[in-house]
Order: sequence, then structure tokens, then C-alpha cells
Amino acid sequence: MEFIDYYKILGIDKNASDDDIKKAYRKLARKHHPDLNPNDKEANKKFQQINEANEVLSDPEKRKKYDQYGKDWQHADQFEQSRQQRSSNAAGDSGYSFSGDFNDSDFSDFFSAMFGQQAGRERSRQTAFRGNDYQAELHVQLKDAFSTHKQTITLDEKNIRITIPAGVEDGQKIKLAGFGSPGIHGGPKGDLYITFIISQDPRYLRKGNDIYINEPLDLYTALLGGEKIVDTLSGPLKVTIKPETPNGSRIRLKGKGFPVYKKEGEFGDLYIKWDIKLPTNLSDEQKALFKKLSTM
Repeated sequence: MEFIDYYKILGIDKNASDDDIKKAYRKLARKHHPDLNPNDKEANKKFQQINEANEVLSDPEKRKKYDQYGKDWQHADQFEQSRQQRSSNAAGDSGYSFSGDFNDSDFSDFFSAMFGQQAGRERSRQTAFRGNDYQAELHVQLKDAFSTHKQTITLDEKNIRITIPAGVEDGQKIKLAGFGSPGIHGGPKGDLYITFIISQDPRYLRKGNDIYINEPLDLYTALLGGEKIVDTLSGPLKVTIKPETPNGSRIRLKGKGFPVYKKEGEFGDLYIKWDIKLPTNLSDEQKALFKKLSTM
């Protein structure tokens, strides 16, 4: 029988605290639990090893004996005496061990030789495990993210209808409590985490809660001033153009940008960059006027 390194099985060092042991065990037990890995013999074997390691390291007396005689267990005369005294030395249930589903054959020969068959029966209470969390991505168009709306996602062949608040950002994650996998032995369900992927828009550039657009402007309006209807995410907007507006200049319209997430009535700003277009297909009369202007 070979020596079994219980610390290595749980992925901890010999100085690990009781809390470290508890955390390591719960994490690994949940990952390899037979209920979550049906028909997986390797996962079941791993779960038995994890359970056995926890059985020893979570019990102060067993851990002390293991640390003292582990590699030299075959030469330790105290083992037999320790087995005879197991009933008086057994520590109370730590509240997180899981051995109730196992019989004596599920413990290794090393364990049985060191602690006795009965040691595997000392803890029979099943621990409730919380279900695993689910991760999902939801792709949303920028124009859709501008307003609160509902979408349906399918998870485990079930349709879940969720409300997406206006102003949700690219990469933002929200949690839906209780929509993860079922718990084990009466444990609570896990949660569902949804990451939003906001598609880029060819016209509207979003930076935080601000929106940037390039808007074409004819030369005559740029020179003389006037008004222009600009399409925004909230609808058509009449914008006043100042006379002699330079090409590439930018104006800011406060409160006309993207809605602020979960802050009703708050918006970012809209920035419009004017892209002045030169006239084409000029008539002779128009060309003459421009020649006249060039000499003034």
C-alpha cells in the first residue's frame, strides 16, 4: 500500500488552516460530485479521494496522527491503539464532510490500515451543496440598448424572459439569482450571470453615456446659417446652425446622449461633428457667383 498525500489531493499545503481545508474540500467536492458527473467513473473516484482526504484533515486527531506517522505508517505501533480508542477520540461533526453515500470499500487500504474501517462510518450526515452558477452572453444592438426592453433567452430548454434596463453597457454583467443548476441534497440553486455584448453601430459611436456622430452639412447652410434635422437615437432633432460654421467643427447637445443605467431621466450628451459637403454639378450662373466671391 502506497502512502497517500491528502494535502496534495485537496491542493493545499501542510500549514493550511481548518478554513482552508473546508474551502478546498467544498470547491473540489462540488466539481467532482457524482450527481454533477453521472456515469463518469474518474470523477467518482476523484470524489472518493477528496472525501477521504477531508475525512482525515478536517478531524484534529486524525490529522495529527497523519502528520506524525503518514509516510511511516507501517512502522507505527500506535496505530492499533489509536483504532481501539477511536470512539473516545473522535471529534464532533465539522458540518461540511460528505461521506454518507460511501461504504467501507470506498475508502483506501491506506486509510483503513491507519484509522480502521469504522472511521469511514463516523460521519454519515450529507451536506447540502449549492448548485453551480451558469454563465451566458446576450448580444444587444446599440439602438435596442437605448431603451428598456425585454428579451427571451433559452437555458436548459427553458425560456427565460428578462428585462434589459436602458443604458446597459458592453461587457456589463448582471445576476439572476436562482437560475443556475439545482442544488445537491436540498442545497440552493446556483445563479445565472449574463454578460451583455453591445454591437457597434456604423453611425453612432458610444463613449460611456455620450454619443458621437458625423453629420453632413451643405456649404450654403454652413456659410449662411440655418436649421437642419438630425436623426438621433431618440428620434429626429432640429439643430440650429450658426453662420460661417467651419468644416470639422463640433457642437454639444447636453442631455441628448445615451440614458444612464438605472437612473431615470438622466442622459449623457450628444456631440455632432459637421462634415461640410462641397456643391457639385454647378450651373454656369453658380460658377460665376463663386468666381465673383473669390475676387472680393
